[in-house]
Amino acid sequence: MNDSKKIAIAIAGASGRMGRMLIEIILQSSDLRLVGAIDIASSPMIGNDATGFLGKASGVTVQSDVHGSLKNADILIDFTRPEGTMSHLSVCRELGVKMVIGTTGFTPEQKAEISDASKHIAIVMAPNMSVGVNVTLKLLEIAAQALSKDYDIEIIEAHHRHKVDAPSGTALKMGEVIAKAQNIDFDANAVFVREGHTGPRKPGTIGFATVRAGDIVGDHTALFAGEGERIEITHRSSSRSNYAQGSMKAARYLESKKMGLFDMFDVLNLRT
Repeated sequence: MNDSKKIAIAIAGASGRMGRMLIEIILQSSDLRLVGAIDIASSPMIGNDATGFLGKASGVTVQSDVHGSLKNADILIDFTRPEGTMSHLSVCRELGVKMVIGTTGFTPEQKAEISDASKHIAIVMAPNMSVGVNVTLKLLEIAAQALSKDYDIEIIEAHHRHKVDAPSGTALKMGEVIAKAQNIDFDANAVFVREGHTGPRKPGTIGFATVRAGDIVGDHTALFAGEGERIEITHRSSSRSNYAQGSMKAARYLESKKMGLFDMFDVLNLRT
């Protein structure tokens, strides 16, 4: 495919593990091209070629100048931190660059700002871009509807020692999907801490447990425990490549969109 017809992608956090995975997959694709690579000014990769770690030259330099990195981009893929993503969002809105947001840990106010920006640019935002995780979310929706409120629900997640937010965005999304399917208020029924004499479990609550250890990429389990049986729905990631591949699907989905806020259920046609 002629380069001018390929979707022009910029990557935020280009020097990180996820950023490098995204860049590598873009280079392997036939319909995407790398046009920008953003990182913080203190990154030792600033000024270097974005694909140098692969032993190849792309002509795209890692830089902290967001405007410069996005000037030729159709879409920015952002797996950074909330403060970075919000800064990038402002520039994307200004330049008309669409966004794929995999960052987690946003405040309600930040989420509202993203929603407002989607009135001007098209955005796919999901706490987990993995196709498998999103199919798992669909299975949880079905299970929660069928099992009703007679089952106690617990969500257990495990990630590497470097992850800075807890519970993970994916775990929270699992709880939100279950709460919506059972028509209960998530914020009022989520239990994030248990310590000391807690008393018996309150019916209708959704419990969360978090593990941070080693180099675990991401494990998520939703447990439905009833009288005489329990059902466990689990997704385990062994590589970040599944997140990166899902992000590329999201980017391709956005190609035909001018504005709006979408998630991976939209990208994968899982709404019905």
